[in-house]
Amino acid sequence: MTFSLLARDPISGALGGAAATGNLCVGAWVLRGKAGVGISASQGRFPSTLWGGTVLGEIERGVAPDQAIQTTVMPDGGRASRQLLVLDQNGRGAAFSGQENVPMVSEVVQPGICAGGNMLSQSDVVGAMADGFLYSKDSFLRRLLAGLSCGANAGGDARGLMSAAILIIAQDHPPIDIRVDVAEDPLKALSNLATCIEAEEYVHWMRALPTSFTPYPSH
Repeated sequence: MTFSLLARDPISGALGGAAATGNLCVGAWVLRGKAGVGISASQGRFPSTLWGGTVLGEIERGVAPDQAIQTTVMPDGGRASRQLLVLDQNGRGAAFSGQENVPMVSEVVQPGICAGGNMLSQSDVVGAMADGFLYSKDSFLRRLLAGLSCGANAGGDARGLMSAAILIIAQDHPPIDIRVDVAEDPLKALSNLATCIEAEEYVHWMRALPTSFTPYPSH
């Protein structure tokens, strides 16, 4: 149903999540993040919108990602139909994929990257998504887009795509949260939104907004 990529920018320390699906409103359903803590993607055949925030709460308490995943999923009797990815501020990742998710189901966890998907057209979609991010030399936002595009080009969601989203969080920058809730070509629409985000006027405006490091910026 969904394929998602979580990554840490080694240059800025920002965390980013990118997701696409053959259903509506993937940004609202899947991605959660807290600057200075981590970022998560909760998805699956019957996803839990609660898991993403719960696992980040565990990480904020100092629990390692793999244990945070286990603490989050084990009490849930429906966990076999769900999938959860998380990446902490240091780039440590973990993933859980329930056995009753619709095949193909796949996940990749390595330093600075956590990626996963379900109802995939083929198993190498997730690896292609991770490679697309790693091999791109563009901005962090564009690297996340490259990951989604490579996942889609490798087959993506078996039903095709309907929505896509990117979330970027950092303590020294306002969040970037762009979503295409429904479109014939959601990745193209998401790329168009990214172009707007990168416009000089918008970048200048964002520099004046509060962040965790500068809650009262001067204009």
